[in-house]
Amino acid sequence: MQARFVFTFIIITIFMLAVDFYVWQGLRFLIQDISQRVKQVFTYSYWGYTIFTFCFFAIMPMVDVRHSGMIFRIILSLIFAIFILKIIWFVFVLMDDIIRVGKATINSGNPTAIGDVSRSKFLQYMGLGLGGAFFGSMVFGITKGAHKYTFHRTKLAIKGLPKSWVGTKIVQISDIHSGSFYDKMAVQKGVDMINAEDPDIVFFTGDLVNDRATEILPFKEMFGSITSKHGVYSTLGNHDYGEYVKWPSAEAKAQNVADLIDHHKDMGWDILMDEHRVIEKNGEKLVIMGVQNWSAKRNFPRYGDLGKAYAGSPADTTKLLLSHDPSHWKEEITVNENYRDIAVTFSGHTHGMQFGIDSKWYRWSPVKLVYKEWIDLYNQDSQMLYVNRGFGYLGFPGRVGIWPEISVFTLEQA
Repeated sequence: MQARFVFTFIIITIFMLAVDFYVWQGLRFLIQDISQRVKQVFTYSYWGYTIFTFCFFAIMPMVDVRHSGMIFRIILSLIFAIFILKIIWFVFVLMDDIIRVGKATINSGNPTAIGDVSRSKFLQYMGLGLGGAFFGSMVFGITKGAHKYTFHRTKLAIKGLPKSWVGTKIVQISDIHSGSFYDKMAVQKGVDMINAEDPDIVFFTGDLVNDRATEILPFKEMFGSITSKHGVYSTLGNHDYGEYVKWPSAEAKAQNVADLIDHHKDMGWDILMDEHRVIEKNGEKLVIMGVQNWSAKRNFPRYGDLGKAYAGSPADTTKLLLSHDPSHWKEEITVNENYRDIAVTFSGHTHGMQFGIDSKWYRWSPVKLVYKEWIDLYNQDSQMLYVNRGFGYLGFPGRVGIWPEISVFTLEQA
């Protein structure tokens, strides 16, 4: 394993050095007309940063990146962003050299006469500009996008919805990932936005923490302040089980989940562990169901038991389901005749990958290559699925294009 790591590190080092050297050709061309002293500043800065990057990656095997400090994760994200900037610029320098080889071949019949053909300032600035735009978007994603809480308002037309529940306002949040937060005041603004909606019901669809139950403690009072007329209902996501941590024993892992469940209850949240609740208004019923994490993807746990959650629920009653992973919807809910009266499934999990394009006219994110249902509302026959974009963030401490979401639903009769 160690030999494999060393080999991989050497290959990556060679590749990164090749990119650095090649991009340096473009930068050196752009600064050729400035003073010698400024050239030295650029040179020392450029290669000094390269040395810093390699030193940083050399110590990474000794660091638990998933549970490292926020400063470490921000540095790692910025290094990644700068590397992508260089890759983009690298492509344009390469394009420039291909054109220069072509011109040299046409002019002299000798492709090695490339040195006689001047570089294109247009291509160099284009590469730098596009790379810089990507880097700038990453910086914005960390400093502003991470907490750019955005309302998404949706009307849910449900067949057979009791008249008493028409006009009901439901707020959904998902994927808080409290262990990733670095700006408590910004998070408080998001919570205030939820309460300002004065919701009838609030849903939380999993991933309260990254791994450890203790991560919610600094934010427990804050999220415990979320209120609604008919309660706050929650369930667990894949990260809530501590699957991605090496625990000293199975008992310690189980205790972590038990502690997290207690935190839900302490905040006044009604956590649904393969259970349902029946709430009434003017004598008319509405069923809220919640299952533990259930995924159709092999990499994620499958703890939920929908049959158990469904059992004993009143027939001919509108049913709303909380299920963290959207792949559950088509894998079990829509294909089973017994669950046809589950009108809406509320999910999260994907985060929209925290990166992409999210407009009325076009939506795209790399995560759609893995999840067909990855964002917003989906319909199949009389059943609906809503995939929340997530309230928090994981890994990259920010968001670009896919902003943190507060979903607001209004129930209507179809």
